[in-house]
Order: sequence, then structure tokens, then C-alpha cells
Amino acid sequence: MAINRVCISGNLTRDPELRQTAGGSQVLGVGVAVNDRRKNQQTGQWEDVPNFVDCVVFGNRAEALAAILHKGDKVAIDGRLRYSSWEAKDGTRRSKLEVVAEEVELMQRPRQAAQQAYQPAARQAAYAASAPLQVAQQAAHAAAVPPYAAPAPAPQPYQPPLGQAPVAAPAAADLYDADIPF
Repeated sequence: MAINRVCISGNLTRDPELRQTAGGSQVLGVGVAVNDRRKNQQTGQWEDVPNFVDCVVFGNRAEALAAILHKGDKVAIDGRLRYSSWEAKDGTRRSKLEVVAEEVELMQRPRQAAQQAYQPAARQAAYAASAPLQVAQQAAHAAAVPPYAAPAPAPQPYQPPLGQAPVAAPAAADLYDADIPF
């Protein structure tokens, strides 16, 4: 049995490159820098050494991510490894190992949203612009939801119809542990 699973998190090393295959499918190429911790033999200190990993995303997700990802953004990628080899134009043999991303999680807010979140004037303007919409949504919700009805009465114990004698509960049987089959 073989398991081909990769989970990395790091910063994008370049802006994403969106391209299209001959069949019309979208392909997004990104580079992710992942740190590795090693001990320097000369100084005896621990150091972070970057590893650069190429990743690709296919389909509709590629197009959506191309619009929001930028160099330096922190991402977490879950996917699988894919090995490719080809012959370059100069006749040399080339190969590469890359991650085919199946899930991409943004580890920080998109830049525009993050910049606006810390500007009080922008936050107030955004709130003021959304206030009429919120009032309209609340009014529509109130019109769609019926007013609260009176609470249902509490359940009452069973009363036999008039003219019938109440049914007595069966007598408790004498059971012993030896009578139970298990």
C-alpha cells in the first residue's frame, strides 16, 4: 500500500500564475516557501532554512484563488505529490516534483479586507452603507415570520371518557434474575 499525501503551510514566493490548457481547463501555479529547522554545525545554533515547493491548482478553484492570492500570503495546502519529466529545448532531460493542491486554506485575511478593517473611517462608511440593507432585510424577515402564537397548553393525564371505568395497571410480576434468559 502506498500513501501519497502532502500537507504544507508557508508563504507564497511569487504572485500566482494562471494559465489555461489546450482543453480550456484553468491551471494555477504557485510557489510556497516552507521552513526547515536545522542545527548549524559551525555555530551550534538552530537556523531556519527555506525549502521552495512548487504547487498547482486545477479547475474553477484555480481561477478563484488567482484573484485573491499574492506574493507573501500565508497558505496551508493539502494535496498529493506528482513527478514530471521532460526534455528541454536544448536536449537536456528535466524533471520536477510538485504538489497538486486539493485544498488551499488562506491563513490570513485578504489584503484589501485587512487594510480596511484597521481604518476607522472605512469601517464606519462600510457600516453606514450596509445599514439600509440590514433594515430592509429585517423588515422582510419580520413580514415572512408569523407573529408568535400563544403557547400550547401543558399535556394533561389521560382521563377515560365519561361512563367508562378507568383501566387498572397490570400487577407487577415477580421476576428474579434466574428468570432472565441472558
